[in-house]
Order: sequence, then structure tokens, then C-alpha cells
Amino acid sequence: MIRIFDIVFSLLGLIILSPIIFLLFITGYFDTGSPLFRQERVGVNKRPFYLLKFRSMHGNTQAVATHLVQVSAITKWGSFLRKSKLDELPQLFNVLVGDMSFVGPRPNLFNQIELIEERSKRGVYSIRPGITGLAQIKKIDMSTPQLLAETDAKMIKNLSVINYCFYIFKTVLGKGFGDRVRKSK
Repeated sequence: MIRIFDIVFSLLGLIILSPIIFLLFITGYFDTGSPLFRQERVGVNKRPFYLLKFRSMHGNTQAVATHLVQVSAITKWGSFLRKSKLDELPQLFNVLVGDMSFVGPRPNLFNQIELIEERSKRGVYSIRPGITGLAQIKKIDMSTPQLLAETDAKMIKNLSVINYCFYIFKTVLGKGFGDRVRKSK
């Protein structure tokens, strides 16, 4: 049932939001010259997939977890995209093709070894990664791998259509939270 919701809502979102996506793409082109960000992430059953986002950082930023990136790596346009969560819109494509769900554990990088170990112990990779979930609502990010994996496992255990809708609703109302970028020294 959740997969059906993912397909219907991502397709509707892409259709309805296509003018906004187009404008963000064009503006991003003038900001960085490369408006889309594509990065390999860990998917369901630890299979790799490419996560899509609007680029919010300079093109030469190191490929590490967001909490390890300096604030200075974020462009002014990128700061707006991140605060408004508009940088996540291209993930509607990831949801539509089945790499992701609207709700699930946020997909991590393959170089986040500690997080992969913690999530593997708890069976977190048994479902598709998501755009939002319990950890985002509780403002838990990838800088605390054990707590994140425990929270993800709790969400998976209790995932239902009602909780799926609840997490999406809370995120749309501003409760969803992404990884923090560390302050420049």
C-alpha cells in the first residue's frame, strides 16, 4: 500500500511542481553552473543508488556526510534551498522509480562505516530509504550513528499507513530536519 502511495504522490508532485522545479533548475544553473547534485547512496538491502537533489554547495565540496561539511561550502542560493527544503524536490524522481520512499531512513553514504554497522545490526536496510521519517521529526541526524540507527529501527517496527502520513504531515509543517552543517572556524 505504501509503494502505491509513493508512486501516486511522487507522480502528482512532479506534475504539479514541474514549473517550480524548472525555475529552481534554471536559478541553480546560474548559481553553480550545475543545478543537480547526484550522489551514490546506500539503498534497500545495501544496494547502491543515486540520490538526486538540487545543488546547495559549491561543486568542489568534498563528498562526506553533511555534518562534516563547513558552512562556507553552501552557496547563498543553496542556503535558501536547504532552509525551504526545496533542495529535496528532485528526490521525487527517486521515489517514483523505487529507489526511495517518502518515509524511511535517510540514505547514507558508503563511507559512513559506523552508521552502516549500526543500521545493519538493526535491520534498517530492509526497507527503502526515505525523504523523511521519525529521526528527522525528532531532529536526529547522522552525527549520532547509534541513536539514528535505533530511531530508524523503531520507525520501521511501527511503520503503518497512519505513521507514514503522520511523518509526511509533520515534515510539510516544518518539523522535518536535515543534517546540520558545522560552523566555519
